[in-house]
Amino acid sequence: MLFAGVFLGSGLDVPGRLLVLVLVAGVGARTAALALNRIIDRRIDAANPRTAERELPRGVMSVTEARVLAITGTAVYAVAAWAIAPICLALAPIPLAVFIGYPYLKRFTPWCHLGVGLGLAMAPLGGWFAARLNFADVGPPLLLAGFTLGWVAGFDVIYATLDQVHDQAAGIRSLPVRYGRRGALAISRGIHGIAWSLLVALGVWCMNVMRALPFVLIVGALLVWEQHKAHDVDLAFFRINVWVGFAALAVVVAGLIGT
Repeated sequence: MLFAGVFLGSGLDVPGRLLVLVLVAGVGARTAALALNRIIDRRIDAANPRTAERELPRGVMSVTEARVLAITGTAVYAVAAWAIAPICLALAPIPLAVFIGYPYLKRFTPWCHLGVGLGLAMAPLGGWFAARLNFADVGPPLLLAGFTLGWVAGFDVIYATLDQVHDQAAGIRSLPVRYGRRGALAISRGIHGIAWSLLVALGVWCMNVMRALPFVLIVGALLVWEQHKAHDVDLAFFRINVWVGFAALAVVVAGLIGT
């Protein structure tokens, strides 16, 4: 979704240097986010049989090594942000604050899945700002970020059904724990429906609707398929879900052709 944000901000004629810097910044930020998540959740992961095989609980990676990885990712992100523009570096701590904060939400609220979505929603916003370097006409990227938030939060609810029994016993908050699997999946469907409607609104607002429409429909079909296959989390989360991101990027690219 980083590149979708860049294209939305600058059109399809993007300087190669900007694309490379945005990619490097995204890789650095993603590395930092994953490392921070593993560090913060290491005790929760160790107590959960499904996640006990991750690097920190198994001892394959030490906490010190994970911290070095987080610092390295942050440094790469910061340098790339500075190379894009000093104002990007000034704003760089905002996504980092989200990355640090959202792992703690599962300790307090069943709506923690929205925190995961917010973390990923920073990508299209960041890509758009890197292309524009100002906040003028922020409506379209907010719609794209809203789609990303809902898409990610919705599939995170599906993923959380794997841990419903453990989380309930361990006092971890999630929608499956709060409302049960059936209720949580109903909420997930609602979140995905809202996300898709935001993507439709984006296409209507600032794109060639007829070019974008086929891919908007593909995104909708993939989200419906993902929900239909929620009982097979490996298929829904790790396979179908990947294609949603590519289809959403195609919405932006196709919709901008001829505009």
